[in-house]
Amino acid sequence: MGGEQVSHGQGWRGQDLRGKNVTVAGLGISGVPAAKVLTGLGARVTVVNDGDDERARAQAADLAGLGVTVRLGDGDTLPEGAELVVTAPGWRPDKPLFAAAREAGVPVWGDVELAWRLRDLDGRTPAPWLCVTGTNGKTTTTRMLASILEAAGLRTAAVGNIGVSLLDAVLGDTEYDVLAVELSSYQLHWAPSLRAHSAAVLNLAPDHLDWHGSMEAYAADKGRIYEGNQVACVYNVADRATEDLVREADVEEGCRAIGFTLGTPGPSEVGVVDGILVDRAFVENRQKNAQELAEVTDVRPPVPHNIANALAAAALARAFGVPATAVRDGLRAFRPDAHRIAHVADVDGVAYVDDSKATNTHAAEASLVSYGSVVWIAGGLAKGATFDELVTRAAERLRAVVLIGADRALIREALERHAPGVPVVELDRTDDGAMAAAVAEARALARRGDTVLLAPACASMDMFANYNARGEAFETAVRELG
Repeated sequence: MGGEQVSHGQGWRGQDLRGKNVTVAGLGISGVPAAKVLTGLGARVTVVNDGDDERARAQAADLAGLGVTVRLGDGDTLPEGAELVVTAPGWRPDKPLFAAAREAGVPVWGDVELAWRLRDLDGRTPAPWLCVTGTNGKTTTTRMLASILEAAGLRTAAVGNIGVSLLDAVLGDTEYDVLAVELSSYQLHWAPSLRAHSAAVLNLAPDHLDWHGSMEAYAADKGRIYEGNQVACVYNVADRATEDLVREADVEEGCRAIGFTLGTPGPSEVGVVDGILVDRAFVENRQKNAQELAEVTDVRPPVPHNIANALAAAALARAFGVPATAVRDGLRAFRPDAHRIAHVADVDGVAYVDDSKATNTHAAEASLVSYGSVVWIAGGLAKGATFDELVTRAAERLRAVVLIGADRALIREALERHAPGVPVVELDRTDDGAMAAAVAEARALARRGDTVLLAPACASMDMFANYNARGEAFETAVRELG
């Protein structure tokens, strides 16, 4: 898309920003910290923002006190004299602002790019970055990785798209040995200079195609995480597209391709043998030897896609030289975030599981195939997704389906085509009691030994503030069952 040809100012470092006219595109989680950091470095900062609401005006007033100029309600016009644009990751590459920057030869950085270029400011010794991306599992894998690194006695933090500012990590008072960095496709698009110690692409499935323009562009942005890797490019053996990205990457000499698999690993892979996570990548004589890392039961919860997350985290940690015992101890200490395949309760012999974070079809499929017989609660905003492939793969596991949300008809139609014998209940309501009604319907349909699974395969904003609120509504409804 349009952003591909924007200049990136490859030679600039943090000390070069003093006196520069810098435009920050977007207020919010990344824009406000970026504006403050740039101002502190002596740049003349102008923030442009699409919105002009009460929150934006409050942020503008705060920044104005630091000497920052803020233009609300006009995020498309490049300020006169701009020499650099630092953008929020979610701003689409085809915005007129970036077309104007491209025409004027003005570099465009994301907040990750800014953090990368500032990491050695004032003579700091920068901590290496171990980076994680993928369509699903990024946050869990990054947090598992941080737990393993901590178990090895290393000073670390899980940062990036996980909700912790990379700018804070690289410019704060804490000196880290290594950082576990979650990166979204948006962030990678705007981070051309990033060069990780090691990186992993967990999986690739259609997502955010409205932003990227095509699956090819989406995959290419994910693949940027491998560029310039020093030690290891970790890929998913079961997802050929991730290995293809490794093959296409320009890495440092000696950097190795390391696969992770739920099966028996070959040389230069980590995998599973008889319930044991094993390493045949970072051992001597890997043609014949393997190192036990942990037991499958050390992974919580020990469902297939979460075991894959653990293997990817282990591979990145091992690439950094972490001992096998730290992998085991870190996985045992790890606790998943809320609303990610979280077991809520057992009621009358039926398990209730909250995977509200399954906001796309790939994530929902990973949940559905983890259980034998499922009453599936699904629906919401489809984000342009189709559901035929998901339903086809999950059909034999479905006891029944309860559908909610704006785009529930798309799932119903896929069920009619590919699972016509599965009972379906549709709920045409969006009020506060909708989730309780869905749980009640699921309870009536479930039999002893079944799992009632909230894995919506859709975004939540048609009915809820976010996926957390959706999951909390499910958990509350489950706990109120007799």
